[in-house]
Amino acid sequence: MYRPKYKTPRRPGVKKGSNTDKDPVGVYCRIRPLGAENEECCVEMISNSTIQLHAPDGLKANRNGEFKEMQYSFKKVFGVNTTQMELFEEVAKPLVEDLIQCKNGLLFTYGVTGSGKTFTMTGLPGEGGLLPRSLDMLFNSIGPFQAKRFVFKPDDKNGIDIQNDVDALLERQRRDSQSLVPKTPTSRQKADPEFADMISPEEACKAENVDEDCCYSILVSYVEVYNNYIYDLLEDAPLDPIRPKAPQSKILREDQNHNMYVAGCMEVEVKSTKEAFQVFWKGQKKRRIANTQLNRESSRSHSVFTLKLVQAPLDANGDHILQDKNQVNVSQLCLVDLAGSERTSRTRAEGSRLREAGNINQSLMTLRTCMEVLRENQLCGTNKMVPYRDSKVTHLFKNYFDGEGKVKMVVCVNPKADDYEETMLVMRFAEMTQEVEVARPVDRPICGLAAGRRHRNQAFREELSRRLADQGSPNNADALLDQLIESLPPLLHCELVDPADDQTLPRMIEVLERRHRIHQLMAEQIKKTANRLISMVQQFDDRLDDKESLIQEQQSKVSERDKVITDQKMEIERLEKKSRTLEYKIEILQKTTDLYANDKRSLEQELETRAHKLHQEMSERRQMEQRMQGMVTDAKLKWEKECERRVNAKQLEMKNKLWVKDEKLKQLKAIVSESSSSTERPERPSRDRDRNHGQKRSHSPSPLPATREINPVHRRSHSAGGEKWVDHKPASNVDLGTVMQPVIPNAIQVTSPSEKALSKCHKYVLRHQELASDGEIATKLIKGNVFKTRSGGQSVEFTDVETLRQECPVGPSRKRRSKSADNADNVEDRENWPSVASISAALGHQKRRKP
Repeated sequence: MYRPKYKTPRRPGVKKGSNTDKDPVGVYCRIRPLGAENEECCVEMISNSTIQLHAPDGLKANRNGEFKEMQYSFKKVFGVNTTQMELFEEVAKPLVEDLIQCKNGLLFTYGVTGSGKTFTMTGLPGEGGLLPRSLDMLFNSIGPFQAKRFVFKPDDKNGIDIQNDVDALLERQRRDSQSLVPKTPTSRQKADPEFADMISPEEACKAENVDEDCCYSILVSYVEVYNNYIYDLLEDAPLDPIRPKAPQSKILREDQNHNMYVAGCMEVEVKSTKEAFQVFWKGQKKRRIANTQLNRESSRSHSVFTLKLVQAPLDANGDHILQDKNQVNVSQLCLVDLAGSERTSRTRAEGSRLREAGNINQSLMTLRTCMEVLRENQLCGTNKMVPYRDSKVTHLFKNYFDGEGKVKMVVCVNPKADDYEETMLVMRFAEMTQEVEVARPVDRPICGLAAGRRHRNQAFREELSRRLADQGSPNNADALLDQLIESLPPLLHCELVDPADDQTLPRMIEVLERRHRIHQLMAEQIKKTANRLISMVQQFDDRLDDKESLIQEQQSKVSERDKVITDQKMEIERLEKKSRTLEYKIEILQKTTDLYANDKRSLEQELETRAHKLHQEMSERRQMEQRMQGMVTDAKLKWEKECERRVNAKQLEMKNKLWVKDEKLKQLKAIVSESSSSTERPERPSRDRDRNHGQKRSHSPSPLPATREINPVHRRSHSAGGEKWVDHKPASNVDLGTVMQPVIPNAIQVTSPSEKALSKCHKYVLRHQELASDGEIATKLIKGNVFKTRSGGQSVEFTDVETLRQECPVGPSRKRRSKSADNADNVEDRENWPSVASISAALGHQKRRKP
């Protein structure tokens, strides 16, 4: 028997140019509740589209507080109190509606291990996740319009075969006979959760705008990617207790429409939500999970549950499926639960667990790389090759990122502080993924047949059944027959004995002729009624055609209006998104403005404080200046008086010295005159005579005490050694002759030192003159050693300083004396005045002192 075979039709090629409409990848964020109340949290939900990451205190201390608070934006953020129903309404419900409208979709969960990805996708009893809710919504929407089982049959090349009713019936009988074979019971396995326990009836929902003029069929498949190999979770492995065989991995292939699929993957046709969930749980029990340090049931593979929806329109009568391969549409929704990224230093994985973790991280890294290349190609206009083939996960979903459907991602976040660094990497990947744009899928072509075919066929069948029920009963048929018999002329009750009976036969003939005429009249009447009924039916058909054409026209207008409305909705969504973006930017700017305002206020306060302090310091400085000016004035007056007193004292002292000198000169003249007049040496007068003469002295100031004559012999300087000296005597020095001038043999005298002079000597001396405190000139001899430098020059290292100062041998004591003591000294001085010769000899005395 010939069976028409149909492949999945290739949608019209979308020109991926600048005019192609694109939508960004929808990225959502869900925050998991903390495990303990006292546990440190590093994630804060700021708004319904923004979260903020805080670095833990320990990490700040280890890194010197260099981590800053980072904010990340998403399409929507779901907090810890978000229910599974709210998440489904926002994320998965639009994808199920697009699936019914022949559009593909991809939804996957992403995050670190233990962040709640499997709970978000599958859920728990009473808290069904995205997958069971998607199944429930799909079957609630297309349940009454499903085709019979095995009418749509998948082939081995990602295509669909359509079977007639007889072949579908034989296939069902064959499958039913196979299902009666008993299986070995497994008592150790836990009972599968019932779908009724996952979702309450109050949370059931259905899609709108379902095309009732199509027949639908749902095929499901369930595979996992483990260590970069694909395994079919629905495949029944042959039971061999002696030598159990390991599951065989599957390969990826490309169909004639360049769509990727898993070759040899088992696709199961399901007719109810319960059956579909049982199939899912059958594969879920085979999925690889393990216990790690961070998660008691950690997924060790990426799972992919695919919902494939096949739909074909009904024929013009609305009774059978249209046998046109161009009108068969296949759409699919992939629900992906990615394994979580993890660090082996935290999980302490070893052996096979370590290998699993490495493959998981490698596949997730390939996914990030593909997203980065797609983003770079779109932003920079480059055409780099996207490395889809580096991982089975990215290779399988290549068509979705090339524009074969919508892509959505739910980022699951664990807010505990231990996952801060991993969560920050996940946030960066999510932020980058939002910038990737995917081409918008095209709408399916509209069937040219009139709408409402299924409804009209159903109404016709109901009306036909009602009329047949009314007319097909035995009592009604007998009553109608009796009415027809009664309407005819009654036959005569006579008995024909002789064939030559002239009375009975003519009456019989007359009655029969009358009945014949009545029959003809009834036939004509029925014919007229039939013609009238036919004309009425034709008029009704004409009116129906007119109404159908009017309905089609109205439907075309409605479709145009719907298109306009859709465009307006898209424009509204775009404007709303832009508005939300601007609101977020305004909020950020407002926060920045508030921060700047606070900084401005604090700076103004600090400025005012500093200005006040400066004013106070200035006032204190002015007061200090006034006090210092007063002190300077007082000190100036004091020193003026002191200077005046010292000048007067010095003048008096100089007058006394001059008077003493005059007296000495007079005595010297007297001695000289006496020696010239007498050649004999005068005798020394006795003390008695001296006393008598002393009593006749005038009241002149007392002379200096008598001292013996000292020859002015200069002491040799310490510089007069055996070495050669450079005697540096500046030209500005005062020439004192031999006074205060040492004699240095073997010395080269210069007014300014030169390298030539220094190279010939070993010693260096500098004569420096300065005014001492007593008004006399003091000479300093600054000595040093000359040595050669590495560069060939000469250098001097100073080693000693010698000071030469002139003082009177008998000078006044530096200590203060009282007035009475001074008078007593003067009297004693007058009694012990020296001779004139002793005084003259003391005038030439010089003294040098080394400090």
